Amino acid sequence: MTTLRAVSSPPPAVPEPAQPQQLGRLGPIFAGVWLFFLLDPLAAGWDHRDSVAGVVGLLATVAFAAVYLALWVRLRRDRARLQLDPPVSTFGPYLAVLVALAVTMVATLGETGMASVVYLAVCSMMCFPLRAAIVAVVALIGASLATTAAHGWGSQTGLTFGIAAAAVAIFGLRTVMRRNLELVEAHQRNASLAVENERSRFARDLHDILGHSLTVITVKAELAQRLMDAGTPDGAARARAELADLERLSRDALADVRRAVQGYRGLTLPGELVRARTALAAAGIEATIPGSAEDVPTELRELFAWAVREGVTNVVRHSRAAHCEIRLAPASVQVCDDGVGPDTFATSATGSVLSGSGLAGLRERAATMGATVVTRPLRPGFSLEVRA
Repeated sequence: MTTLRAVSSPPPAVPEPAQPQQLGRLGPIFAGVWLFFLLDPLAAGWDHRDSVAGVVGLLATVAFAAVYLALWVRLRRDRARLQLDPPVSTFGPYLAVLVALAVTMVATLGETGMASVVYLAVCSMMCFPLRAAIVAVVALIGASLATTAAHGWGSQTGLTFGIAAAAVAIFGLRTVMRRNLELVEAHQRNASLAVENERSRFARDLHDILGHSLTVITVKAELAQRLMDAGTPDGAARARAELADLERLSRDALADVRRAVQGYRGLTLPGELVRARTALAAAGIEATIPGSAEDVPTELRELFAWAVREGVTNVVRHSRAAHCEIRLAPASVQVCDDGVGPDTFATSATGSVLSGSGLAGLRERAATMGATVVTRPLRPGFSLEVRA
């Protein structure tokens, strides 16, 4: 018989990129609440609205709040795309504008304009890597102290504490966000790999289920063609028999495919043979399993599939066997092992071992098909056989 060539496995799929997360609507409102601390410079600009410095300071404060909120929304959108460390090209222009507006606020509004420094520290912690952010915060504290000393504005302990506290708070928030994003990325990678593994398993099982059947169908079709070309009465009769067998095999293969596509909700004998080989290998049990099931009549395939499943399950769970063999014939299937066998045997007059709820269910299925289930101890091991 022609052997089936192994199908080359597809190249491993690259996990799909992480999907963006849905944004809530309360985020910008939450960020806008913290602009409350800009009310002091805003009020100072309004009080001096009759002067150029007051108007410039007022406009600079409003623009500072708008740019800060725009940067926060931009960074939030990047985090929704699972991008925690934005490139400099993303936040660089925003920070440059914020620094320019902060300098304008201090120059026009005086000491009250120093409130902008806290927001610059927050932006630095949100945008820069940790080391660069620490350097930026320290530089901001130094610049604030130098500016205060130059203008004689008195102690800025509260401002320094505010800058440091805001930086620490944002550092903690960013750490939590990083952990959450890592969890989201891991979850999405696992989901993608699970889908890919299921696809690979389905392709492998489909190949194992159909490969041998299609090979037999091809061989039988070639044989029928040669018999028909011979033109002898005996050849014609054999060709008709081969074609009838060919029809049965193709129908069985089609049924197996339909069950596979439906998600393995039904049992197929080729599929159970494949799974039996996998289960026994995982349990470290040497297996002798037939490579095809085309000799089994269509009406007996599901029953024999249940027998294989029950027998292999018992071998894996209870036998402590080193070897398991599955024997298929047109009218019978047998699963035997060389394990310890059951501890006790309740033997009927025919020598069958009558125990186990799984075997009881198998007997009920067999009875509806006019078949019998025979279980018996071996020396060593155990045997489960279904005879039609």
